[in-house]
Amino acid sequence: MIYLDYQATTPLAPEAFDAMVPLLRDQFANPHSAHRPGRTVAAQVEVARDEIARLLPTGGQLLFTSGATEALNIAIQGAPAGGIVTIATEHAAVLDTVAAMRRAGRDVTILPVGSDGIVDLNVAQAAIIPGVSLVVAMLVNNEIGVIQPVAALADLAHRAGALFLCDAVQGYGRVPIPENCDMVAISAHKIHGPKGIGALWLRAGVKPAPLIHGGGQEGGLRSGTLSPALCAGFGVAARLMRERAEEDRAHVESLAALARARFADWTLNGSATHRYPGNLNLRQDGIDGARLLSHCRNIAFSLGSACASGSGRPSHVLRALGLSDAQARGSVRIGFGRYTRREEVERIAEALNEAAAAQAAP
Repeated sequence: MIYLDYQATTPLAPEAFDAMVPLLRDQFANPHSAHRPGRTVAAQVEVARDEIARLLPTGGQLLFTSGATEALNIAIQGAPAGGIVTIATEHAAVLDTVAAMRRAGRDVTILPVGSDGIVDLNVAQAAIIPGVSLVVAMLVNNEIGVIQPVAALADLAHRAGALFLCDAVQGYGRVPIPENCDMVAISAHKIHGPKGIGALWLRAGVKPAPLIHGGGQEGGLRSGTLSPALCAGFGVAARLMRERAEEDRAHVESLAALARARFADWTLNGSATHRYPGNLNLRQDGIDGARLLSHCRNIAFSLGSACASGSGRPSHVLRALGLSDAQARGSVRIGFGRYTRREEVERIAEALNEAAAAQAAP
């Protein structure tokens, strides 16, 4: 099986696995206990917290969560009263949450994007006005890899007196996170860490209302017993992202160049320049992506967000670019990274091109 669905999840780094095993098998104490075994594992949690924070804006506070969805919900639902502005191509964890806020009486504005998937800053400026309390934007889009002008959006938010929340799940460790963010949501399993853990970074002085109540273990904002093993795996994964940054970047750029050459007859969805190269969302007219997926059973790629797979609906991200339902359904997403080999990209290109040609044949 060839795995090319890195936006859905990434393979667990062997180093992260090795760091987790002793904490699962031997050092099983509760990190919130005052006895020595508890303090021992608590110290490893703090080492991981420090490692993860090194790829985030300076200062601030890092809270562990069960994942980015929880982190985004804490930030959005716990934000001060006022309007919310976000973008049409955001992840469902954002769009569904702001929709719930709208039903609860909050004023919500969803900004459109151009055919390149990027928001128009003039349109954003007209919407981000006094009375807005929160602006939310994804750094790197999970479906099309487009990079939004997050720093400029954060500036607009601050001029209006609003906070800025960055969904950096796909960008963390790959694309620099602007220093002027107020809140940042990240996830371990997108950077070769374990599933089931994420984090919310908060600038000093920013304190959303708690989403759940209990022991208040994480800064009084996130209750629940932490898993030291998951924290350690996350920390090691973050360290590797930092230490291997240049090597990983060069590898991904090389694979992207190879893929673009092999998929020369396909159209790239979203900006060709303002994007993370490890995410290629491609389409061909007259092609059914679901049939391609069924035909190429030994290759793991996707038709869009894993969170929305099986819904039967065309991607809201591709529709926001102005694509028709047919064009959206004829699109595939190929994601690769650290552990992808060049021959795997060659093989998926051959398989998809053959399958597409068979579909197009009379």
